[in-house]
Amino acid sequence: MPKIEIQKQDSVKLYKIRKTLQELSKFTGRGTELITVYIPKGKQLHEVITNLREEQGTADNIKSDVTRTHVVDSLSKVLQRLKLYKKTPERGLVIFCGALPREEGGPLGSETVKVFEIDPPKDLKTFLYRCDDHFHVDILKDMLKDDNLIGFLAIDAKDAGWGILYGDKVQVLKATSSGVAGKHRQGGQSAKRFQKLREMELTYYFNRVAQITREYFIDIYPIKGLIISGPGPTKEEFVNDNYLEYRLQDMVISTIDASYAGSEGIREAFDKSSDILSNFRLVEEKQIVEKLFKLINSNSGLGVYGLNEIINYLKNNVVDTIIITDKIGLYRIEAKCNRCNDTQEKIIERVKVIQTKTELENSPCLSCKSLDIEVSEQDIVDYLSLLGAKLGTKIEVISGVSEHGSMVSNLGNVGAILRYNPNYTK
Repeated sequence: MPKIEIQKQDSVKLYKIRKTLQELSKFTGRGTELITVYIPKGKQLHEVITNLREEQGTADNIKSDVTRTHVVDSLSKVLQRLKLYKKTPERGLVIFCGALPREEGGPLGSETVKVFEIDPPKDLKTFLYRCDDHFHVDILKDMLKDDNLIGFLAIDAKDAGWGILYGDKVQVLKATSSGVAGKHRQGGQSAKRFQKLREMELTYYFNRVAQITREYFIDIYPIKGLIISGPGPTKEEFVNDNYLEYRLQDMVISTIDASYAGSEGIREAFDKSSDILSNFRLVEEKQIVEKLFKLINSNSGLGVYGLNEIINYLKNNVVDTIIITDKIGLYRIEAKCNRCNDTQEKIIERVKVIQTKTELENSPCLSCKSLDIEVSEQDIVDYLSLLGAKLGTKIEVISGVSEHGSMVSNLGNVGAILRYNPNYTK
C-alpha cells in the first residue's frame, strides 16, 4: 500500500493568517486606495520595486487630494518594507497596505496607514498588484483550504457508502444499496443458475460502485488517498479484481475490517484509521483532545482547563501542550506605568477592547498614581504562543466547529496537558 504524503501546517500560523484576513475583509477604502501585492516564489524583488515606483509616479495624477496622499503614502510604506528583504521569501510574500480608519473612529483624513505582511502557507504562484477600494484576500483564502483530501468507501455485498475527510470534517457523500440477492437459494432456481445470476449482479454492482467512486474522487474531489472498509471479503474482492480506475487503484492506502458498510461505515472507518492517518490534521486534533479528556477524567492532575489557571501553570513552566479553539475570541490588555513599570492585565472579549483600553489609559497607576500609562492589546493566542515559545510549550489551535473542538469549547475553549502534576506530594 502506498504511504500517504500529507503537508503539515503550523496551526498557530494558520490561525493568525485567518484572523488577519477576516480583519482585512472588513475594510473598505474611501476611494481606490487599498493596496494588495502578491509576490510569487522566485520573483525578483527589484522587478517588483521598479513596478511599484512606476505606480507611485502614476498616483500623482489622482484628482482627490486625500486619495492621492493615501495611495502615495501606502506605496512608500510597501517599498520601505520590500527594501528590508534581500530576496523574495521561500514561499513568496503578500503585503496589504492602506489608510485605515482608527478603531475609535474619526473624520475624513484621520486614517492611519497600516501595512500587513503575510508569509503564505504554501508556495505562491501568482503575481498581483491592485489598488482598489478593498483588499484582495481571495487568493490567500484559497491557499488556506485543506487540499489533503482522503476518500472513504465502505462496501459490502448489500450496501456502499462514500465519504470524504478534509480539514475538520468527515462528510458522508452518498450511500446506495446493491440490489444483489442474498446467498440463500430462492425457490425454483437451481444452485448453479442462482449463483451465476448473483455473480452477474455483483459484477454490475462493483462496476457501478467503481464508476461512482471515480466521479467523486477524481472528477469532484481530487483525493490524496483512498481507504476502503466493510465487513467480510467483499472489499478485498472489489480491490483485488481491479474494478477501480487505475489512478484510484494506486491511491488505496488500506482496506479495513469493519462492522458496517454504507453511510454507517464511513465514521467507523475513520475511527479505525487513526494509525494510518496519524499525520492528518483532523486525526491529530481527535487524538490530542481525547488525550486531554482522558487525563482530566482520570484525576491525574495532568489535564487542566480554565484560562487563568493555564496561564499560571504556563508561567511556571509546567505546561507541555495547550489546546485552544479558533473560536476563543479573547484579548489580553496590558497597562504599563512608564514611571514605576508596574503593570496590570485584563483578559476580555474583542467587543470590550476599545472601552477597556480607554478606561486604563485614563486611570492612575495603582502603585504610584501616575497617569503616564501605556496600554497595549494582544490576541490571546499570540500571547500564549509567545510565552510558550520561551518555555518549549506546544500550542495547538484546533477548529471550534469540529466534533472534538466542540468538546474543548465546553471547557471554555482552552485546555492544557501538563508535564507533571504540580500538586503531587509524596
